[in-house]
Amino acid sequence: MVEFRKLFQRKKLVNALRSLGALRLGVSHSSLVIASLLFIVLILAFVIRLLPMRWGTYLSEFDPYFQYRVTEHMVENGFFAWTSWHDDLRWYPYGHEIARTAFPGLPFTAASSYLVLNALGLPINLLEFVVLFPAIMGTLTCLVMYFLGKDIGGKEVGLFSALFLALNAAYIGRTSWGFFDDETVGIFGILLFILFFLRSIETEKPFKSSMIYAIAAGLSLGYIFISWGAAQYPMGMTVLFVFAMLLLRRYSSRLLFSYSTTFGIALFIAVNIPKNGLQFLTGSSVLPVFGVFLLLCIYEAVGYIKTAKMKALFVIIFVALLIFSFFMLSWLGFIKGLEAKYLSVLNPFERFTRPIMESVQEHRPSAWGSFYYDFGIGVFFVPFGLFFAVRNPTNRNVFLGIFGLTSIYFASSMIRLTLLMAPALCLLWALALVRLLRPFITLLKESPIISRRKTRFATRVGKEFSGAVLIVVFLLLLLTFVLPDPRVFGQADSPTTLAAASVPIKPAETVPDWIDTLAWMRENLPSTAVVASWWDYGYWIAIWGNRTSLADNGTWNLTQIQNIGLMFMSNETGAIQILEKWNQDAHNRGLQSNVSHVLVFTTFDQNGNDAMVGDEGKWRWMARIPGLDDQSFGNYSLGTDWVDTSEDGSIQSDELLPNSKGSSTLLYKLMKYGKETKLGKSSSVSLGHFDLTYFSQGSAVGGIYPLVCIYEIKY
Repeated sequence: MVEFRKLFQRKKLVNALRSLGALRLGVSHSSLVIASLLFIVLILAFVIRLLPMRWGTYLSEFDPYFQYRVTEHMVENGFFAWTSWHDDLRWYPYGHEIARTAFPGLPFTAASSYLVLNALGLPINLLEFVVLFPAIMGTLTCLVMYFLGKDIGGKEVGLFSALFLALNAAYIGRTSWGFFDDETVGIFGILLFILFFLRSIETEKPFKSSMIYAIAAGLSLGYIFISWGAAQYPMGMTVLFVFAMLLLRRYSSRLLFSYSTTFGIALFIAVNIPKNGLQFLTGSSVLPVFGVFLLLCIYEAVGYIKTAKMKALFVIIFVALLIFSFFMLSWLGFIKGLEAKYLSVLNPFERFTRPIMESVQEHRPSAWGSFYYDFGIGVFFVPFGLFFAVRNPTNRNVFLGIFGLTSIYFASSMIRLTLLMAPALCLLWALALVRLLRPFITLLKESPIISRRKTRFATRVGKEFSGAVLIVVFLLLLLTFVLPDPRVFGQADSPTTLAAASVPIKPAETVPDWIDTLAWMRENLPSTAVVASWWDYGYWIAIWGNRTSLADNGTWNLTQIQNIGLMFMSNETGAIQILEKWNQDAHNRGLQSNVSHVLVFTTFDQNGNDAMVGDEGKWRWMARIPGLDDQSFGNYSLGTDWVDTSEDGSIQSDELLPNSKGSSTLLYKLMKYGKETKLGKSSSVSLGHFDLTYFSQGSAVGGIYPLVCIYEIKY
């Protein structure tokens, strides 16, 4: 009896274990393969963006330091303290209203994420987190890219588009270790918005589903509005897409609902940040949103009018009222024109009239070769991708075509906008690749004629073979077209700007010149010290050096930058007069501090020849931005006063050479004095009002000395 009971219990246990097999998840083999490959892509995207960490935990470029400062202020003072923050550490002696010139989206996201991690007990400080943050967002963007590509052309398109974006040189440069700037959340928000909006206009989906996607699209677009100035681009692209839908006679009530819901939510969010305000709604870039909305309303209303005559009359009256309202608003001054930076993108020649914009390297037009540099062999697939999109003009393909063509134009106009082009071209590349390979994969997957008895076995083998084909194709493309490309790893495995001392050379270890200078500034200069420099270094001085600066990369006060340029291009007497004007303005405002120090940055080789990386290569903009090369000023000429020229007046060199005017400029004297001191020579320059207080002690990197000098001003 006991043995029988044991046998019964054993049988019961075996049956229970067998029943667990019925609980296994019903995941197909192909889905498992796709999920595994997507996981590999995400890991690859994350790891490759961490390569610069071997040079230390530093932010890259300049703008990320401002974003870090705002994030730090939110963490320490609350999320909404920035709305009343007047930053006296920048733009001496006037200070700076943060809320009027800054987008809060990125700092708010980083601060809230950091506080959540702190609440969970993760041991990480704020600087370490914001340095890591771009790599996290770049990885999440690749995940969103997969779902967008999947909606456009299937899982394979989604997988390849995520892979191409993960290893795109242009996108890596803006989401790698330390690049804590608006673009890290901007591209993520744009792709998320496109994904939700295109799903919201699908008439096959239930209305409730469309409503949820439209709300999500509005929140995504609103997030871009409060995070990045380039939010004008997805807004304009969507307006153009909806207008194209009307021309293609694809109007539906669902389109009107999704459009109005999306932009209603997004614009409501946009006007509630101080930088935008209600005047944002009257901008030239926003008015087309209302124009297309009214066109959608016309289409909807016409559907309820029965006679053709009444339809025509209604349309004529409505359009006439629309045009009249536009001209009246324009005449009364309610409509604002486009900002200069947007005009310069639409019309690159506009940039030539604004030297301060032209002086920024990333604002210049792109060379076509730079597209190949960023995308490699992918550029040859883009025309095929456009062909396949146009050939099958679904809603998503129409949007993809507009996305691709407009982004190519804008990236051609301004090299910085190659970042906007990256996701569009990755989608087109993936679409073309999958469509071109589909016939060959179909042939490989074609099953041979087999007997009925082997059908079940062949079906299982066929599914496994299908997954194997995808894995093989994926790995072959990865090994052949992407990983051997030095552009990818060259862009990823590069130090941050501060760690490389702003020299465009990949050093073996951290270059200490700028890091040591800013540390010395924090520890040795009085807290009331004010440091004058060219605007490129303003963020570093104010945020990393913790000392007041005259101007920075925000470039919001053009007059201040012009006066700084004029100071550097004047002789010592003229420079002191300009500095004293700032001091007088400060005293009129009740400040007791004066401009106490001047910083210059110069680069040269071991023979003392200029390397044209520091201020010796930027002096022309110090002259052009104040208008010193404009003959209407009647004061100076770049060709004859500052550089050596030949008998016919042509410029012999781009260097600030010691002729009658060049040798007397403050910039030339400060650079030459510092250079000769660094090289251990007795200086041939006599300075009356400036004493060299500090100069960086770093050794040459790649044959170039990066030298940072700080002079104390003697009035």
